[in-house]
Amino acid sequence: MKRSIPVLIVALTGLVLMVSFFSPWIEPAGETALEWFAILAAVAFVLGGGSLLKAQLEAISARRPGWGYAAVTLVSFFVMLFVGLGKVGVRPAEQYPTHRWSGDAEATFGALGWLYAYVFSPLTGTMFALLAFYVASAAFRAFRAKNVEATLLLGTAFVVLLARTAVARLTDALPPSLSFLKLDYLLSWLMQYISTAGSRAVVIGIALGIAATSLRILLGIDRPYLGKE
Repeated sequence: MKRSIPVLIVALTGLVLMVSFFSPWIEPAGETALEWFAILAAVAFVLGGGSLLKAQLEAISARRPGWGYAAVTLVSFFVMLFVGLGKVGVRPAEQYPTHRWSGDAEATFGALGWLYAYVFSPLTGTMFALLAFYVASAAFRAFRAKNVEATLLLGTAFVVLLARTAVARLTDALPPSLSFLKLDYLLSWLMQYISTAGSRAVVIGIALGIAATSLRILLGIDRPYLGKE
């Protein structure tokens, strides 16, 4: 029963959400199911925070390699939790000047907004800037003309790269009869036809995969929400 009941609840909820999308009579039931989902998502955030604390505390107590990063994670977690829940430095809203907690917690003059704008965002930008070098290294290894597919990939990447630079201006001097060789034209053609077609194929494949996975979950074939069997 402890496994059959959750599977039944998931199947019925998924069925209600699907039917409510097409039937206005079932729409209120679908909205209720979405409200339940919001409540469960809030509880999941609490469980996620507890899991984070447990993992980091275990790493610190066992002195595992990199436990210093776990300590930094814990300190950052508690600082953000404190300034967010306490609305530290937040100014009251204009319509409620006597109620300090009525202000916007995400405003940059508050501690939470300041930490997000001037600490978290720069760190995120730095991380993605470093990832660019790894992407360039991976691209260099992947773009080796070992076969026809790799050659096409290399040639396309080379054209797109040149078209995004000032080198593209050199091809503007070509006569109108050779306008199809201009890098701007080649870039537009590649992005409009080749890239769009490939992106749509990937999106269609993802949609079919999502539909198949959803059906498996609704039918109880896949039960990831029950944990390990």
